[in-house]
Amino acid sequence: MNPLTVSRHDTATGPVLHVAGDLDYDQAPVLRGRLDQLSLSPGQCLVLDLSGLELCDSSGIAALLAARQHALAAEADAVLAAVPANLLRVLTLVGLDQVFTLRRDSSVAS
Repeated sequence: MNPLTVSRHDTATGPVLHVAGDLDYDQAPVLRGRLDQLSLSPGQCLVLDLSGLELCDSSGIAALLAARQHALAAEADAVLAAVPANLLRVLTLVGLDQVFTLRRDSSVAS
């Protein structure tokens, strides 16, 4: 088990959260806690950089959906960036690739 770490840096368009480790049943509350503390303004873009993610189970996917809802409630956008291939495959199988905005990396340009 790899503990989840969530680090933040701000850009001109909004916050980027770098999520690394295992996003599973035990660790999903870590991400949800960070989201609860995250203030977004209308028009901003929350980027979740998943390049360091090693594992993501259904609880992790639910936490990612919660991040999207948090952004939408603030009239902001949410993007998943640098999604690992195994997670991208799961998101595609269940149709969530049509729900999330996906980017190859966490750069500000779309």
